[in-house]
Amino acid sequence: MEIGFIANAFREKSILITGSTGFLAKILVEKVLRVQPKVKKLYLLVRATDSQSAAQRVQNEVIEQELFHVLREKHGKEFGTFIWEKISPIPGDIIHENLGIEDAGLRELLWKDINMIINVAATTNFYVRYDVALNVNVLGPKHVMKFAKSCSKLEVLLHVSTAYVTRDKPGLLLEKALSMEETLKDNLFFDIDTEIELVERRKKELQAGKPTEDVEKMAMKELGIERARHFGWPNTYVFTKAMAEMLLGQLRGNLPLVIARPTIITSTWRDPIPGWIEGIRDTDSVMDVIPGDMVINAMIAMVVAHSNQNAEFIYHISSSVRNPVNYEVLERSGYSYVAKHPRIGKDGKEIRMFKVPVFKTLDSFHAYLFLRHQLPLEMLRVVNFILCHLFSKKYNELRSKYKIVMRLADLYAPYCFLKGRFDDINLERLRMETRKHGDSHMFDFDPKNIDWDAYFHNIHIPGVIRKAIK
Repeated sequence: MEIGFIANAFREKSILITGSTGFLAKILVEKVLRVQPKVKKLYLLVRATDSQSAAQRVQNEVIEQELFHVLREKHGKEFGTFIWEKISPIPGDIIHENLGIEDAGLRELLWKDINMIINVAATTNFYVRYDVALNVNVLGPKHVMKFAKSCSKLEVLLHVSTAYVTRDKPGLLLEKALSMEETLKDNLFFDIDTEIELVERRKKELQAGKPTEDVEKMAMKELGIERARHFGWPNTYVFTKAMAEMLLGQLRGNLPLVIARPTIITSTWRDPIPGWIEGIRDTDSVMDVIPGDMVINAMIAMVVAHSNQNAEFIYHISSSVRNPVNYEVLERSGYSYVAKHPRIGKDGKEIRMFKVPVFKTLDSFHAYLFLRHQLPLEMLRVVNFILCHLFSKKYNELRSKYKIVMRLADLYAPYCFLKGRFDDINLERLRMETRKHGDSHMFDFDPKNIDWDAYFHNIHIPGVIRKAIK
């Protein structure tokens, strides 16, 4: 497998990027423009009503971000000219046929010009409506694949998935493709069309009763969780991402397909600036995290390595095998950073900070919640009953908050208490090739190079705090 000089592989190439206003896609756009200014065109698919609105979204949500500071400094007064020569915002949406691109002439131009497609678009909410998740995460990739097959010069399609589509069990979780209709429960199978029909049927049943918008929304959310767990996945997000992998594998034909499966993506490590992040989603237990710039470096290497190779390739972009880190490091780094950089309140006084408890097991977390929250809440319920519902308002408020905490804990538990480790042997082979061709510094995706204590203390936690303050 010859990679050669990775940046040179993008020279005079046209790339379609979906989900272009999202966290990962922004890092990708910036990186490609910085390392290969002679890229021909980056077509950025944006949800917008027209070209002007699409351009405005790209300007506000992509180009004006701090992430582009290095590029802005490099090009100076010519920055705007350079950007708009290379970037072409396209109004559309992957949930529609032809990616929602209504202009037939524009579609023809894209089909003749595009060399690579990188599908980053997704809804990443763990507790999202099932109908929305099916549209974006399943039918969306299907439409991308169909569009890709119309591109006469296409060299590769890369689809961003998640490592959590695999069965979580002790030991190595392998980089292998999911089989169509395969579930994470033995002897249980499912059909994607049946799931889509189920959603439509359930929506009609709900709408017959004329529910409020909130009632329908909650019912669709719960249906997604119910179906995901019935088949062995922890939530709607990973369930629908698994479906997308299956569909793409079935539909690709001879088209070169790369599935990139990152774990938990954190702020950038160093490239182009340390600690850049968007959207905060935040023992002896190991957490599998990987900085966003390393994810992009790996994706770029994958695209170059597998252009014009008529096969499907699966990669975990992870850290739990090569450089595992536990929650104790995050806790220690967080407490150390806050102690050295205390927050000041509006009154000018230092805000007192307390150590957050870190739990080694889900059982210990549940025991803590029971003793500190559920038991006092139950006592309040009894007192409220004895005193003729004197504290009903307070009880209902606390009970509602407790239910939200328990739901969040339920959704995030599989990510916090991972049983296995994500094997990355395929990615290690790719790393070896990049080192062989001298690209490993510019396109570094080896988590062994990260000092986790330094990363969390000096980069990630300050980045998260800056984002929270904004």
